[in-house]
Amino acid sequence: MIIGLAKEHHHHEARVPLTPTGVQVLTSHGHEVYVEKDAGLQSGFLNDQYIAAGAKIVYSKEEIFRRSDILLKISPLTVPDLEFIRDGQMIGSAMHLSIAPKELVKGLLDKNVTTFGYELLQDQDGNFPILNAMSEIAGALSIQIGAQYLQNNYGGRGILLDGVAGVPRAIVVILGAGVVGQHAALKAMHAAQVIVLDNDVEKLRKLEALTQHRVTTSYANPVTIGKSVQFANILIGAVLRRGQRAPLVLTEEMIKSMKPKSVFVDVAIDQGGCSETSRPTSWEEPTYVKHDVIHFCVPNIPSVVARTATHALNNALLPFVVALADCGLGDVIAQVPYFANCVFTYQGYATNESMAKAINVSYQPLTDVLR
Repeated sequence: MIIGLAKEHHHHEARVPLTPTGVQVLTSHGHEVYVEKDAGLQSGFLNDQYIAAGAKIVYSKEEIFRRSDILLKISPLTVPDLEFIRDGQMIGSAMHLSIAPKELVKGLLDKNVTTFGYELLQDQDGNFPILNAMSEIAGALSIQIGAQYLQNNYGGRGILLDGVAGVPRAIVVILGAGVVGQHAALKAMHAAQVIVLDNDVEKLRKLEALTQHRVTTSYANPVTIGKSVQFANILIGAVLRRGQRAPLVLTEEMIKSMKPKSVFVDVAIDQGGCSETSRPTSWEEPTYVKHDVIHFCVPNIPSVVARTATHALNNALLPFVVALADCGLGDVIAQVPYFANCVFTYQGYATNESMAKAINVSYQPLTDVLR
C-alpha cells in the first residue's frame, strides 16, 4: 500500500498527519510512504528525517495526490483538489463534508473516493482520540492565551494570573467541563482561582475528583452564568456539541457586565461561538474589543503549536492508518465498528447521513454497503 502525506498550503496550518517515527512504523510493515516536500517543516520535521524513516519525497501537490493509495492531510478537501484526486482513492483529513460545497461531495462520489474524517474517528471504546487530543491542546492553550492578553501591553487589565504574596490571584471562569474545559481547568488551577460551570453534574463531579477539589464547580444555567462572568478576569468558552453548532450561552448583556479589560477566549468559535458577541478572527488580528472586553476568537488554535499537535495527531491516527494499510477498511470496521461513523463516502456511496441530507443524495449505511 502507498501512503502519502500532503503539505498544507493554508497560511496558518503547520501540522502534518504523521511524524517520521510514524512513517517508520508504516515502512516497517512493508508499505511505501511518500511525503510532499517540506510537509513537516513548520512542525520541525525535516525532509531528511522522513527519508531516514524510509519515505520518499515528492515535489508537487499533484504528485502526492496521484501516487497515494491512502492520502493523509490536515485541512478539509476543496473543490480544486478534485482535479488531482484519483478514482478509488482513500483520503483522510478533517473532512467536515456535511458543510462542504455540494460540488466537492458529488465529485468525490463520482470518483468513488473513500473519505474518512478525523473529527468523527472513534476507537473501539467509542472515544474520539484525535478530537480529544486537539481539545486537550486547545484547553491548555486557552489559559496561556488569556494570561497573555491580561497584560497591559496587550490592552488587558494588568493582572498576573497567579498574583504575588499579598495580592489575590486572577479569577478564571470556564464554561463547559468537557475535554477542553477540563484541560483549561487543569492548566489554570495551579495559578488562578478557577470556576467551572456545566449542566452535566457527572462531568463536574469527575472534574472535582480530577483536580482534587482545587476548582469551584457550579451547575450552569443563565442565572449562574450571568453571576459568574461578573467575577472573571479570564472567561473561557468551552461549550461544544459534537458535530453541531455551539449553543449561545452568553448574551450580550452578560458580556457587558464583565470587568473592563477582562479577556474572553471563545474556543467554541470553531462551531460558531458561544456568545452573541463572538465572531471569527485570525492570527493577523486575533482580538477585538466589545463592551470593553477583549475577545479572542481565532479558530483551530492547536495549529499554532504545530509540533505538539503533530505528535498528538500521530499517536492517535497511526494505529488506524496501519490497520487500514495492512488489512483494509472492511477488516478495520469488523475490529472497530465505531470507525464506520467517520467514513463519509465509500466507492460512490454517501455513508454519512447528515452529509447525504445536506446534498440531497441517498444515504447508505456503510455496514450495509460492505455486506
